Order: sequence, then C-alpha cells, then structure tokens
Amino acid sequence: MDYELDESKYLYLLFIIPVLVLVFLYNLYWKRKKQREFGNPELVKKLSPDRSTFKSTLKLILISLAFAGIVLALVNPKIGTATETVKREGVDIVFAIDVSKSMLAEDVQPSRLGKAKQIVSQIINSLGSDRIGIVGYAGSAYPVLPITTDYSVAKMFLQSVNTDMVSSQGTAISDAIQLAGTFYDNPKTSKVLILISDGEDHGEGSQEAAAEAKKKGIRIITIGVGTEKGGPIPLRDSNGRVTGYKKDNQGETVITKLYPDALKTLAANKNGYIYGNSTKEVTDYLKNTLQNIEKTEFESKEVALYESQFQWFLGAAFVLFFLEIFLLERKTKWIKKLNLFNEKE
Repeated sequence: MDYELDESKYLYLLFIIPVLVLVFLYNLYWKRKKQREFGNPELVKKLSPDRSTFKSTLKLILISLAFAGIVLALVNPKIGTATETVKREGVDIVFAIDVSKSMLAEDVQPSRLGKAKQIVSQIINSLGSDRIGIVGYAGSAYPVLPITTDYSVAKMFLQSVNTDMVSSQGTAISDAIQLAGTFYDNPKTSKVLILISDGEDHGEGSQEAAAEAKKKGIRIITIGVGTEKGGPIPLRDSNGRVTGYKKDNQGETVITKLYPDALKTLAANKNGYIYGNSTKEVTDYLKNTLQNIEKTEFESKEVALYESQFQWFLGAAFVLFFLEIFLLERKTKWIKKLNLFNEKE
C-alpha cells in the first residue's frame, strides 16, 4: 500500500507542541513557587484537596494530540488503494515564430510580434494533452523550446522570444521548417507546424522545404500578422521609447507589409492559412482543426489512485478538544477512591 502527503510543509507546525509542553512546565513551576511563598506546601494542598495535578497533565496531552490531529489533517495523508493505467495522447505541435525586425511594426496592436505571442499563448491555453515546441527564426532559425507537455514552461519561454535572439535578418522560413522537423521525436504521432509571420522576405527554398515537410507527414498551418497597408518599423532606446523609424539607403522610411500569398502557398491546403487579426478567431479555428486530427498515444504509465484520510484526523481532533473542554481540574471521585497515586494519607 502506497502513502502520499499532500502538504508536508505543515508538519513543521508540530514543533508548536514542545513549546506548549515547555509553557505548561514553566507554569507548573511558577505555581509551585508561588505556593511556597504563600505558605507550607502541605498546608496549601490541604486547603484545596480536590485539585488534581494529573488532570492538568491530561488536559495538556489532549490539547497536544488534538493539535497534532489538525496538523495531520492539513497535511492530508493519502493511501493508495489501487493503480490505474493513464494514457496520454495528442498531437505534436511546433510553433515557428517570425522574429525578424519587420515584426516590430505596430500596424496591429501591440505589435506584430506581440500579437504573435498572444496568439500562441491562447492556443496553448486551449490545448489538452498535446506536446508543443517553439522555434524562432529570422535570417536563420533558432530552437527556443524542445517538444514538451509542460505548458507553463512553454509560456515562460514564449515571453523570452524577441527580435534580438537571431542576429541575421531576413525571414528564412525554410530553415524554420527544417529545424521544426527535427523536433518530432516520435514517428507515430500526428505532426503540426504552426508558422506565424508577416510573410515578408520569406527567402528562397521555403516552398521546397514545405513540400519536403508534407512528405514526412507534417501539416503546415500559417498565420499572417500585420496588415497589407503596412506600417513603419519603430526604433527604440534602452527605455523603450520610440526614437525614430527604420529607413532605407535613400533615407526613406521603410514600410513593411503583410504578404498573405507567400504564407498561403506554404499551408497544407487552401484552408491552412488564417489571418491573425482576431486572436479568438485564430484560437477557435485551430481548436476545431486540431480536433479533426488523429490523436496518437505517446505516453502510458501506471499511477496510484490515492484516497484522502484527513477526515479521520480532523474528527479525532474535535473529539479530543471536546473532552478537554469538559475535563475539570478537580479530582474525579471514583478515581480518587482507587488511590492510584497514593494520595491518601
């Protein structure tokens, strides 16, 4: 039989019991000292013949045991009564996020890159037991997070994605597709690559890389962020304030635009591209799409089923507190007749 503790940190509260004992002993010492100051101890004892020292000790024991019961109830010990085979199945999803400088454009709020991160975060929130990975790319591709089921870690790494993580500029989609292909470590799972970009300067070989990926069973879904009207690329100082806008060699402000056609040609089919203007629409679309993709079992393990036992300790604590409340410090007549402690003269 297996045992488990829910909140073992509460066990430290048991150190309060020795403190209670020390307080009780000090109080007992203080009372006896005052009794000696008041008069002869034997005489004081005769003046209060029904007072029981034993019951004071018993009350301390009951309070200590009741407190221990409450602490153990907080810890919530559990007993494993059976085992169950838990299977995890889902889809392997890799997010490839464009981190080129054009993604700093603010023609969508808060920026193209900010929008891309919002979309990925909301997609992760809608997932069940799928595995996810993250790739960042500009002039080259960079692995951000290998395939994992830990969504909280994935979100943490997602927030670290920025346009400075890849030094070379451009939009090497082919590199991103090839790198994402190495993330799928289980040949049996369904594979999805969600590529988020403005489609600008998508580089050479992207269509060939996409075709090769499809041969390997990787379904590519593309999400376009930005507007076809476009916007300038802001330049910021160390405090995040806009100091100007990126200019070309002729000194003209660069206007970067969304190129949806480039992204549509990479998608798995004509319905594999979606405009990322509405985060909710993208999330709902991908949720429905992923539901129609075959789920594959990628993990199976035996886990123990535990039953909480806190109620027994809590019940015992209340019973002990109840007994302590009605336990007077006077001697009980029938116990007194037994003279267990040789108190009769």
